Amino acid sequence: MEQQKLRELLETLHQELGQIGTVDEKTAEVLATLNEDISKLVEGGKEAAENEESLTDRMGKAVGHFEEEHPQLSMMIQHVLDSLARMGL
Repeated sequence: MEQQKLRELLETLHQELGQIGTVDEKTAEVLATLNEDISKLVEGGKEAAENEESLTDRMGKAVGHFEEEHPQLSMMIQHVLDSLARMGL
């Protein structure tokens, strides 16, 4: 159940990331990293997250990066982190 919810959250987050328009270089870098992380999680599930020690760290930094300009996106990333935590990651 949790795996399916995580997959749905990741797909929604991926769609939100695609809707962000023109961004500065740092934001573009954060977006690219998040997109890679999301793809790994969607394809590999829990096992992919377990193999990526810094995945949650990178997502946590992204929350802070988007908090001011994109609060909805920041909140969605936090939901993904919460789901990963409930899964024991």
